[in-house]
Amino acid sequence: MPVRIRLMRFGRRKRPFYRVVVADSRAPRDGKYIDNLGYYDPLKEPYEFKINEEKVKLWLSRGAEPTETVRALLRRAGIKV
Repeated sequence: MPVRIRLMRFGRRKRPFYRVVVADSRAPRDGKYIDNLGYYDPLKEPYEFKINEEKVKLWLSRGAEPTETVRALLRRAGIKV
């Protein structure tokens, strides 16, 4: 089962809010997920990004592949990917 660390969209129209989740790559964007790792709010100034670093490292060690957006956010947070 190919596993990805990706964003799951919440919020109303034009007011996005994202959860960072671990999900099967074949699942829909806002569908079933395996684990919740944190959240990302791009509308706050500066943007707000909270993540459980231990869980991220655990899932990366298990072979989970982050999407490009999540990879960039993790790098900004100082987590080596």
